[in-house]
Amino acid sequence: MCHLILALTLCLVGGQTFAAAMTEKDKSVRSIVSGIVSYTRWPSLSGQPKLCIYSSSRFTQALSDSGSAALPYVPLIVHNETEALNATCDAVYFGNESPANQLQLFRNYQGRALLLIAEQNPECVIGSAFCLIINEETVRFSVNLDALSRSGVRVNPDVLMLARNKKHE
Repeated sequence: MCHLILALTLCLVGGQTFAAAMTEKDKSVRSIVSGIVSYTRWPSLSGQPKLCIYSSSRFTQALSDSGSAALPYVPLIVHNETEALNATCDAVYFGNESPANQLQLFRNYQGRALLLIAEQNPECVIGSAFCLIINEETVRFSVNLDALSRSGVRVNPDVLMLARNKKHE
């Protein structure tokens, strides 16, 4: 657990030069998403995973611009489900897409390991495996264990423990 907290902290500190243009909320979202991806393993992936970021996200710039800090994923901006499917993403970050749309994209991937992270899915009951809870002052996340178990990816158990603990804010 200490290693995970240290890694998330390093992601935040390591991006300080790039972070000058980012808000605290931008930094928090980037740090949490980078941490989740860093502690996720895909069964047949060599190299960095491709994270498709929907253009409807409020954090597209923060998640896609590496600046001077290296990202643990290869970012790709997509505008719709067709682009996401054609890009063969390893992970998808949703903006305004509904939980039903998130679930539909997952169903269309059929048989491929796919990590889904949502920005606008506060209930986190259907759709994405990880859901960011973005308030005025804090950013935290929750986990949909059912969606995660169907995703085909393996996530370090410490990340799951952080979702239950509000100290990761």
